[in-house]
Amino acid sequence: MYKAYKYRIYPTQEQKKLLAQHLGNVRWFWNYALNKSETTYRETGKGLTRNAIQKLLPELKKEYEWLGLCYSQCLQVVALNLSTAYKNFFEKRGGYPRYKSKKGRQSIQYPQNVKLEGDYLKLPGAVGKIYCRLSRNFEGTIKTTTISLTPSGQYYASILVDDGKAIPQASKEGKAIGIDVGVTDIAVTSDNEKFSNPKWMAKHEKNRIRKERKFTRKQKGSKRRDKARIIVAKVHNHIANCRSDFLHKLSRRIVDENQVICVESLNVKAMTKNRKLSRAISQVGWGMLCTMLKYKAEWEGKTYIEVDRFFPSSKTCSHCYHKVEELPLNIRSWQCPKCNTQHDRDINAATNIRDEGLRILSVGRIDRGVTRRATAHSNLRTAQGRTVRLTSVSKGD
Repeated sequence: MYKAYKYRIYPTQEQKKLLAQHLGNVRWFWNYALNKSETTYRETGKGLTRNAIQKLLPELKKEYEWLGLCYSQCLQVVALNLSTAYKNFFEKRGGYPRYKSKKGRQSIQYPQNVKLEGDYLKLPGAVGKIYCRLSRNFEGTIKTTTISLTPSGQYYASILVDDGKAIPQASKEGKAIGIDVGVTDIAVTSDNEKFSNPKWMAKHEKNRIRKERKFTRKQKGSKRRDKARIIVAKVHNHIANCRSDFLHKLSRRIVDENQVICVESLNVKAMTKNRKLSRAISQVGWGMLCTMLKYKAEWEGKTYIEVDRFFPSSKTCSHCYHKVEELPLNIRSWQCPKCNTQHDRDINAATNIRDEGLRILSVGRIDRGVTRRATAHSNLRTAQGRTVRLTSVSKGD
């Protein structure tokens, strides 16, 4: 099983110069290979394969001697990454590969020959040993190591490790939970728990605006403007770290306490097109939370399932399954007109998401556009620490 560990590293001034040279070489070769692939496609109708990109290196090193200063395998892995990016694009798993700029996050990948010696990370080539702050230890074989430089000037090492263990088989036996995400409350569970949105950006709003105003007043191209840019980047980096820390703790708690985790599939990109909610949706980190829940559940041998986003979880009564016609966003609680049950909008949605996730696990498929539960089965499920029998009932009557 592969796991990645991220550590903060502290290179010396000489090592920073070498890393800057290597990062520039890798960035240049990526842009060159991407441009060459586009040109070849326009001329011949076919792009360049991974081997064809790697065969460009010997001639390029003769023409540009500074390419030889970089560790050779760091340049070769660029061909692999570019071909993978194109494959993901054609299979609709990612966007079209973009040209890299030196103004954003920089990274370089070492596919092998990286060792961890005490408190130092030993990289092949001229860089040598870099002091590494080991926040936690790991067991296994180092597969690849990615050195990254953030806009705030911080260096990190992301180490991919193979611990030799097999991924545990997912089990469905145990407590199930449904999660409904939102803006005010980042997560509402079927256990009647609400986790409020800490609103990290709002807490640092005044500080961020003040630093950004100082940055814009500096003369372009000056050293003071570059220093101000780093200060602004540190503020955004702090906000990102706060968000990541909160989501890691929340996802870890949910995975540890439950066996089956049901969430609603989200199209965050489409939701951010709403001008009134785009900023709040972007800051809350729904996609990051779902990603953390998914891989942590996989590591623990637990079941993570996504319910179709068109499933009417909020409009459906979780008690009698009656569906109301309309339920505006400003209505946070409502009463079922059929059974007179009073519902909290978010808790009711989380309960329905849990029940629909269990139905999908039982039936083995998602019925799109169907507004009634399966009518030919009954299912045993565990909810809130007890086992109950779920009988099939029509929603729309």
